[in-house]
Amino acid sequence: MNYFNFPLEQWTNSFVNDWLLPELSGFFNQISMILRSFVEGVTNLLVAIPPEAITIVIFLLAWKLSGKGLALFTLIGGLYLGSVGLWPESLQTLAIVIVSTIISVILGVPLGILSATNKVVDQITRPILDFMQTLPIFVYLIPAILLFGLGGVPAVIATFVFATPPAVRFTSLGIKQVPEEVVEASRAFGSTRKQLLLKVQLPLAVPTIMAGINQTIMLALSMAVVASMIGAPGLGAQVLKGISTVNVGLGLTAGLAIVVLAIILDRLTQSIGNKL
Repeated sequence: MNYFNFPLEQWTNSFVNDWLLPELSGFFNQISMILRSFVEGVTNLLVAIPPEAITIVIFLLAWKLSGKGLALFTLIGGLYLGSVGLWPESLQTLAIVIVSTIISVILGVPLGILSATNKVVDQITRPILDFMQTLPIFVYLIPAILLFGLGGVPAVIATFVFATPPAVRFTSLGIKQVPEEVVEASRAFGSTRKQLLLKVQLPLAVPTIMAGINQTIMLALSMAVVASMIGAPGLGAQVLKGISTVNVGLGLTAGLAIVVLAIILDRLTQSIGNKL
């Protein structure tokens, strides 16, 4: 059934091939070089630290923030990752998650603040965020691989785009949920807009903002795994290898490693939010 001839596919391909890539390829190459250095630097730093040291630090951090349960799980999880030979892959996935989350938070939190304090920005960003969150996850891989090639860089780009909306939404929600009585009292005492934001609204919105960062990390981890389809290293590549070779054992081993990583990151960020 074809009522209208709407050549969106041809228009899109023409825009990308005839203008975007020829005109902005240098710009995308620069971004690719910067991100590649960033990802490689984080990965090399994590790999240079002895696995035992990382496990002990996370164990102590989990004990202090959450208690014995998470600390014990962290210890068992670290032993599991080392025992099945997936420690390097876990660090590669973790590096992509860290870089993507940092970029998402740096851009998402200020945008969320601006969205909460400016109705025009809020009206513009809301449908964009809806579009970003409802777009199928695999669609993000197409422009990422087209503009940045294969490897960790397109994985970071796709993960950043996919994981940023929660940081924006939760930051905006946290500021909007500050009781109006508190805001009015602050204004009555002569607070400027900057003082109101920095000393009243943001401190009270911290738990909600941390919940958004937690969701950003979880989405970044899920996308970092899916990004193995475009050459991203790490645990996702092991899962993809298990699927392509019908290796059930490898798929299960790498899948459990992803679960361990996800639970540790989730519980730690939740505990930090509760402490704050």
